[in-house]
Amino acid sequence: MTIQERESAFFFNTYKRLALEIDRGDGVYLITKNGERYLDMFAGIAVNALGYNHPEVNAAITRQVSRYLHLSNMFYQDTQIELAERLVRESGYSKVFFTNSGTEAMEGSLKLARRWGRTKGKTAIFGLTNSFHGRTFGSMSVTGRDKYREGYEPFLPNTCILSFNDVEELRRNVNDTTLALVLEFIQGEGGIHPVSEEYVSALEELREKFGFLIIADEIQSGIGRTGKFFSFDHFNIRPDIVVVAKAIGGGLPLGAFLGSEALSNVFTPGVHGTTFGGNPVACAAGLATLREILDNGVQENARMVGDYLKGRLEALQTRFPDHIAEVRGKGLMLGVDLKFDGTAVVDKLLSAHVLVNLTSGTVLRWLPPLILRKEEADIAISALTDILAAGEVHA
Repeated sequence: MTIQERESAFFFNTYKRLALEIDRGDGVYLITKNGERYLDMFAGIAVNALGYNHPEVNAAITRQVSRYLHLSNMFYQDTQIELAERLVRESGYSKVFFTNSGTEAMEGSLKLARRWGRTKGKTAIFGLTNSFHGRTFGSMSVTGRDKYREGYEPFLPNTCILSFNDVEELRRNVNDTTLALVLEFIQGEGGIHPVSEEYVSALEELREKFGFLIIADEIQSGIGRTGKFFSFDHFNIRPDIVVVAKAIGGGLPLGAFLGSEALSNVFTPGVHGTTFGGNPVACAAGLATLREILDNGVQENARMVGDYLKGRLEALQTRFPDHIAEVRGKGLMLGVDLKFDGTAVVDKLLSAHVLVNLTSGTVLRWLPPLILRKEEADIAISALTDILAAGEVHA
């Protein structure tokens, strides 16, 4: 049996996989079992911030494995605490809770909000259209994309989806019963759409008036990806709860949510927990990753190379106005919105040994490792240029 046949025989049919058999990774490249090298421009969907086989991450994992793999959260664990200290110090938030994944971190943040609001008469939680927050029931309840919701109804009570960047609708719906609003400051799965300054300003004004919580989903956009630690750092606002995952584990399963000082005593022993969340090996990898991103210039590289890549993509938009509608995003979180279905472009890039992800049908989503260099960005741009110039893909 081929690997494709074996996968089909044993797995639920949920993934559309690339027809590659990966043997190993090296920096920003993936290498197949037959030795072909592919430039990876989506990094495990924003997980592999330092690329593949980063020596500091590998060394941190090895050191922790030699100590222990798991203790449970019945024990104090120095690696967990070191990572928590670094996250709190860098973010300015008060407390952190570690999870296994982004969707679990979103669930925990919703529980934190509910518990905070239970004596305040606040019950309504809003998500926004075109958003994606995970695949569990709480996260789906505030996710605003039908493809992830259809067939799973009913969702959590007192949840509602508002229109992204619609200030007037926001003003009509928010009131004293509003508990929280959940948003991505740059929508990832939805096609790299930034929230508008006007919307952020209105959100801050309404929070001041009605006293609800703002929950920032930084699962894809956080940990230096946009050239700042969080994507909301590009705006004049500070959310009450921040949800992170993906890059925070250095390639291992890890998520977290952070809360402000006002929320620091909402949870008490026994009201929330996890068996595997904050696994010491994942925390060791995460701590090494944070050090590289924050102390060794990787976040700055994401800003610098991201600006360069965006400039080159915008030049392509100028050259091919019939193909590219818009280039969006910040740092190394960029979207090229085509004027037609992008499947053929992605397939041709694959043939050119460049891996780019497609989202929302038309958006080429660029989420490369944050260690990407300009020379490697040029390789991807050259491949895309050749494809568009050939005239074989069009509306």
